[in-house]
Amino acid sequence: MSINEIFDNSTVKQVIFQIRFPNLFYMESKIGDLQVRIMQEFPESSLIERRKVIFADIGTNLKPLEDDLDKETGRKIWQFKSPKDFQLNVLSNSLDITSQHHKTYNLGDDDKFRDIIKFVLDTFLKVTAIPIINRIGLRYVDECPVPSKDNKSYKSYYNSAFPLNRFNLADAEEMVSIVKTKRGKHYLRYMESLQKVDNEYKLILDFDGYAINIKPPEIYLDITDELHAIISDEFEKTIKEPVYEYMRKPKE
Repeated sequence: MSINEIFDNSTVKQVIFQIRFPNLFYMESKIGDLQVRIMQEFPESSLIERRKVIFADIGTNLKPLEDDLDKETGRKIWQFKSPKDFQLNVLSNSLDITSQHHKTYNLGDDDKFRDIIKFVLDTFLKVTAIPIINRIGLRYVDECPVPSKDNKSYKSYYNSAFPLNRFNLADAEEMVSIVKTKRGKHYLRYMESLQKVDNEYKLILDFDGYAINIKPPEIYLDITDELHAIISDEFEKTIKEPVYEYMRKPKE
């Protein structure tokens, strides 16, 4: 069951929605039309050109051969930014939307991530008319509190995937657990990572849900809703009541 509460002090640090599709050779000719249609939400735009760099092995040294590359080996990224802190990147074979200040996926009235996804994707599908989406991904990265770096305290906050019966958290400099699994007809990559952030230990929870071969592409929102439900369910299974209390506090 998905969480039905908006938290003032949410642990979410980044949310990313992405679709991948067959490489569109005509993408550059469609960008102007897309830009005009989304300008009301994404008024700031820029073009980023990234060139691939090939390294030649010359003994003990690696020499970049960038000067020898044809420009066609580069990648153009059309980037659009919103005053609401959403960023849209469009490439010839993918599109992603990132939020660094996530509030909610589909709760409340304002700044719902689901609404931004719908606005962008409905417009994109009209402009490009792609017949299939190869992959849809929804990823949540949470930075969670570690009350005390010991097993007992940690277990009171989290249903951890760490092998704490073998390794003592108090002695660990870093600890990472990664699971890739199916959830029904979709997939989930779950990562739990103990890291030092600004000289303080934090738990990084990384939920990456995805689906493949979406056809017709117009069902993208149903798929995204299902991925969100999977991620929300896994988050609930991971955290315990002290984390809810932490998220209900006023934002620091």
